[in-house]
Amino acid sequence: MPDDPTALSHVPDVPLDGLLRRAAAAVPERTALHTPDQAITYAELDALVDGGAAVIARAAGRPGAAVGVVSSLTPSFAVAYYGTVRAGLVVAIINPFLRGEALTHVLTTASVSVVVAPPETAERVEAIRAGLPGPVTVLSPQEVVRGGGAWAGAAPDPEAVACIQFTSGTTGDPKAVRLTHRNLVVNAGQIAAVHGLDSTSVTLNHLPLFHPMHLNSAVWAGATQVLAPDPDAALAVETANRQAATHFYSLPVRLAHLAADSRLPDLRLRTVGAVFSGGSALLPVPARTLADHFGIPVVQGYGLAETSPLTHCQRPSRPVPGSVGAVVPGTECRLVDIGTGAPVEAGRPGEVQVRGPQVMRGYLSSAAPAVDADGWFSTGDIGHQDPAGNLFLTDRLKDVFKCENWVVSPTEIERTLIRHPAVRDCAVVDHPDPYRGAVAHAFVVLASDTEGRTHPESRELADITAYVNQRLPYYQHLRYIDSVDAVPRSPNGKILRRTLRERVGALAPLGGLQ
Repeated sequence: MPDDPTALSHVPDVPLDGLLRRAAAAVPERTALHTPDQAITYAELDALVDGGAAVIARAAGRPGAAVGVVSSLTPSFAVAYYGTVRAGLVVAIINPFLRGEALTHVLTTASVSVVVAPPETAERVEAIRAGLPGPVTVLSPQEVVRGGGAWAGAAPDPEAVACIQFTSGTTGDPKAVRLTHRNLVVNAGQIAAVHGLDSTSVTLNHLPLFHPMHLNSAVWAGATQVLAPDPDAALAVETANRQAATHFYSLPVRLAHLAADSRLPDLRLRTVGAVFSGGSALLPVPARTLADHFGIPVVQGYGLAETSPLTHCQRPSRPVPGSVGAVVPGTECRLVDIGTGAPVEAGRPGEVQVRGPQVMRGYLSSAAPAVDADGWFSTGDIGHQDPAGNLFLTDRLKDVFKCENWVVSPTEIERTLIRHPAVRDCAVVDHPDPYRGAVAHAFVVLASDTEGRTHPESRELADITAYVNQRLPYYQHLRYIDSVDAVPRSPNGKILRRTLRERVGALAPLGGLQ
């Protein structure tokens, strides 16, 4: 059954960085962050955040300004993230793979005036500076970590907006989600509760980037977090054993590769109690392979940017295969009929709606209500619940899909595709991939002067693919491309993606670019 909502009664009434203050007071000598090169205690991290807050506040110049922080898997992200909110500013999480128009959109929408970025992202900011509506100061992570003296500012209001998290974008540009200090503090406690985190826990973070979910929940618990930046999952297993990790966090794509790795028979997890997979669905076969081999549960959860993010999670003590588990403490979930909006009973499909203290304040620059009058947020996902409240996701109302841990919008890829002079029309759908979840498959109608040359390896298609992939992050790259006489559309012009997905299922893999 779902956890008792009263489990939230102990949530402290503090701003987000207050979680770090609390941990530094309770377990000052406990290692907060461990990397291949260094170990930082909670007392040391709290002091670094004080110094970082001073640097960032001076650069921002005014209370409430938005500061873009690139989410690299390094201690400097934690310093800049907490330093920004400690200074009474709003942290906007920046995907390091963004470039060009996508990066311009994020910085402009969030009204970012300061960016904390490593050199490669700093160069991209410089390249688009002329297209930004206002001046942007770029700080290096090293400047923030070096600090600028003690911070003595007033603590932020826990009900104020602390973070701007961007969605993937579906029919348009990504939306900016406004999350309050309380949203994030509550969700940190919810995650710690369902993952079983406390001050004796050692979490192995084997993700490509530093997601605030894993940072905040570990800090809530006063746990040690080991950062494992090498994408090789077998090496991460060795690191977990070396550091006596109790929790192993990774991506479905990495876990799928590990399940198929020839080294797996020789690997053991000696201290880890559960493997946690997040970001997208982990296929049943690799999940079962790893669970059987290591003899521990491999569990999954569910959440969205709008929910801080976690709303559901399988419990390691009672995993339910195929589900994303029950709601986290203090959260409600219901399924509603897609046509009428009326709640449906257990076992019947419907759109997933959630309600809880982790649901966002709203979207930035949008007058549209984020939730209904009763506090329910519609996720856009389709699923069903069993009588015990475990949620099973089956489909999406929207057309986005996930490649590895990244949500991919076909519309964004199509915008780039249509700019190529050889493309007259186009559509992109998800192509199932056993390791990455799904990859982009494009169908293009070639311009009149290139029609008739439609072999998948023709020069036109190769040129189109190179053109698109040079302009988009790797997880949006085209992996399959086929030419068609026409893109199937409804009478009002909407792409019939279901028709194209059916064709994907029937195609031989000749069009693959992998």
